[in-house]
Amino acid sequence: MNKKEARLRRARKTRAVIAEKKAVRLAVFRTNCHIYAQVISGCGSKVLAAASTVEASVRGQVANGGNVAAATAVGKLIAERAKAAGVESVAFDRAGFKYHGRVKALADAAREGGLQF
Repeated sequence: MNKKEARLRRARKTRAVIAEKKAVRLAVFRTNCHIYAQVISGCGSKVLAAASTVEASVRGQVANGGNVAAATAVGKLIAERAKAAGVESVAFDRAGFKYHGRVKALADAAREGGLQF
């Protein structure tokens, strides 16, 4: 099992638990250059809010999309958009990534923005 397969296995286990609870989830995906966040409905078929570093509004704020400052900006933006969509509480889906660095920065910024998880 390589690194990617191990991450996807961890992600599957987490998503199974979240799907069983029928909770709205905050899904995070990161690449070397960007970070993406989506708020997905409890049934898993509808995206309620989305934010990423590829958007022009975020690119204007940060020079590099692959660092902690960019993740913090995306976290604040996703919290703002989720609250506008009427979502207060979410389950955090880190997609098998370790909870540190950019993933942790995004989660902390979303909490500061008013999301509960």
